[in-house]
Amino acid sequence: GGPSISIFLKPPGTIPPGGATTVCCSCECDNGKFVLFRSGHRVNTLPRLLGGGRAEFSISNVSEWDAGGYNCHYVDGDTVLARSEPVEVRVHEFRLPEPVLSVLPGHQVVAGADVVFRCTLARPRAGCSLYLEGWGAEFQHLSNGEDYKLSGVHKGYEGRYSCQCFVKNASLEWSPVSKTLDLMVR
Repeated sequence: GGPSISIFLKPPGTIPPGGATTVCCSCECDNGKFVLFRSGHRVNTLPRLLGGGRAEFSISNVSEWDAGGYNCHYVDGDTVLARSEPVEVRVHEFRLPEPVLSVLPGHQVVAGADVVFRCTLARPRAGCSLYLEGWGAEFQHLSNGEDYKLSGVHKGYEGRYSCQCFVKNASLEWSPVSKTLDLMVR
């Protein structure tokens, strides 16, 4: 029932204290407005409206208080016309080096080809998340240095990929997000 809202973070993943992220929401809706919620409470941040039913909420200078599940509501007065799934904002210091994301055979591939992603961190035994901008959650979970093969790619896999790694010690330690990599499918 009703329209659905898609939601994602830009940049994705875990952010450091003092860092920033943008919650991006889109909806094939009209006559209403977007409101951002965190853990069920309204966040007093006004969206930047991009037209075409898209809005961006900037969250900057974050602290641990800003962590939690965010979702977008599309409202008309007091009536909620649609709400998104939650997207998780995690806030942690970065203690690990930046990982490197690579793709084979390259940034441009022909539709139907296989591509292999690899996220490499200068630490053993790390887990990594592969992100594709526009996805609400991680695109794929990887082990450090592991090949992830995507078979028979099509236009739907085009976009901006990045990865981020973590090591479970006494606590979770995080890396920054890698440099982004644009995949084009011809």
